[in-house]
Amino acid sequence: MNIFQWNQLTESEKADLLERPAKQRSESTRKTVSGIIQDVMLRGDHALREYSERFDHVSLDELQVSRSELDEALASIDSATRRALDIAIANIEQFHQAQLSGPVQIETMPGVICQRLSRPIERIGIYAPGGSAPLPSTVLMASIPARLAGCPLRILCTPPRTDGSIDPVILATAQLTGIEEVFKVGGAQAIAAMAYGTPSIPKVDKIVGPGNAWVTEAKLQVSQDPQGAAFDMPAGPSEVLVIADDSTNPDFVAADLLAQAEHGPDSQSIALCTSDQSAEAILSAVNAQKAKLSRQNILEQSLQYCRIIICQDLAEAFDISNLYAPEHLILPFESADTWLDKIVNAGSVFLGPWSPESVGDYASGTNHVLPTYGYARAYSGLSVDAFVKHITVQNLSRQGLQQLGPHVEQLASVEGLDAHRLAVSVRLQKIQGELKT
Repeated sequence: MNIFQWNQLTESEKADLLERPAKQRSESTRKTVSGIIQDVMLRGDHALREYSERFDHVSLDELQVSRSELDEALASIDSATRRALDIAIANIEQFHQAQLSGPVQIETMPGVICQRLSRPIERIGIYAPGGSAPLPSTVLMASIPARLAGCPLRILCTPPRTDGSIDPVILATAQLTGIEEVFKVGGAQAIAAMAYGTPSIPKVDKIVGPGNAWVTEAKLQVSQDPQGAAFDMPAGPSEVLVIADDSTNPDFVAADLLAQAEHGPDSQSIALCTSDQSAEAILSAVNAQKAKLSRQNILEQSLQYCRIIICQDLAEAFDISNLYAPEHLILPFESADTWLDKIVNAGSVFLGPWSPESVGDYASGTNHVLPTYGYARAYSGLSVDAFVKHITVQNLSRQGLQQLGPHVEQLASVEGLDAHRLAVSVRLQKIQGELKT
């Protein structure tokens, strides 16, 4: 992890400094994932079992988690974990409940009424990664807004362990958030199964949740097929950007940088500082804290993508942050809220010294499924909106069409669309004929 002076860099060097780790979307990955998708479409559950043996090293008789497995998992979790899950669920529900909006109706001109109605997406597939640790937080973040939106079918796919089981905390979280159908399937094959359906796994309309390069590639491919399934957002490796001034506690900054770096070998952490002293203090704190952490192998790899950048002042730091468009933006200094108007591009923001990014990952109430890799310039994090469709309605009276129709006829003529004009004209002629009689 190195320190850089922003104003001593060329424009090219600045761009290189803010470059993300290379996304793993090679031609080989594309072809392999495409083959898996086609295989699952063709052979269904048989293909899923074979991929479980190949990738998860387990032979499965049943792909669906049984009712007894779900009940045993919920009963097995300790009281502290249950209490933490209950608090997280309550906070996430409260924040996402507030996002629900009612129908919109407005009379744009006399006799012309326009409406917007919301309808839940009918079938939702949630993917929760396996890997080195269970991620019940992913289930919380995807399942709760889907339930609040009213999606009738919500299923979960997650990779099995080598003994054929699913981590009980994952299963307990699924139950507590209203998911009753859980399947022991991971990887690109899980995405294919949910997108197209198999004898065991129902087809869904949209798939949400993070995953590795194969999962991400599969979500992209099935979303491009009209017979497949939509997906939540484009994403790359996890990332955080911390802006610190001279009053910021360097231990806080270091802990935030390392918390993100431990996600994976291609995670990225960046600190923007306003002085040499602050930068040196943060670097020293990172090295001291890192030595005490357990995921040393991952940290050794991810810290090569981490930077500490010295800026002229906070205003310049916010300019750099907006250029980078971080997934997580942490402002661990007092009066950080006075800078909110300066933030243009960010997935989720953490204000003040007492708001570590970890609280957003688990239990503050906001959603941790966020746009990465600069997509925060145009995409938002997961919310209730991701699980609903909006339908517009218009209802014109005779008077409304009489007033609006001639203008529509004119615009249709400008575009050379005679049938569009005719659809209005025949109605206006009918009204005129009725008036004459």
